Amino acid sequence: MIAILDYGMGNRASVQNALAFLGHESVVTQDPAVIAAATHLILPGVGAFGDGMKAIHERGLDRVMADEIAKGKPLLGICLGMQLLATKGEEGGLHDGLGFIPGTVKRLSAGEVRIPHVGWNDVTPKTGEALFLGTEPNVFYFVHSFALMADDTGDIIATCDYGMPFAAAVRRGKIMGVQFHPEKSQASGLRVLKNFLSIT
Repeated sequence: MIAILDYGMGNRASVQNALAFLGHESVVTQDPAVIAAATHLILPGVGAFGDGMKAIHERGLDRVMADEIAKGKPLLGICLGMQLLATKGEEGGLHDGLGFIPGTVKRLSAGEVRIPHVGWNDVTPKTGEALFLGTEPNVFYFVHSFALMADDTGDIIATCDYGMPFAAAVRRGKIMGVQFHPEKSQASGLRVLKNFLSIT
């Protein structure tokens, strides 16, 4: 069973629908006992960094995630969920993140492109990265204005370019994040979810 972490923000229903399409049972929950019984954790998210962290703290989900990660349980952050894995976020002021992936979430540089970055874009995965096996063509759906700038480039497992290069996906052990929405990215996105669920 997969636990979709409920902190009152994000695309919970669409993630659950995608998992059901893949034949996997999931539950949207903030209950520590249910989360402890799950095999995999997904942290979805749409919204602002500070609001997301406030909601997570209020529900005690930061401690629950830390406990489950320490047991070796796989965690996938999606969109804002990926950003919240960082040490800090600069959206609407400086806020502490979960600190699972060292780095800072910064606003995309506008340049000649429109912010927010909305729509389909090419992603370049690191060769052999398990999360992206069989995902070709690597085109995914994005909706964001900020991106995680990892302190250690070794944590970046896929990149995208939108006015500037940024991390489209990160991974540190069994802690993973994708800036795009796999649940909205058709066959390639479903394959990313399937690959995540194959990690034990």
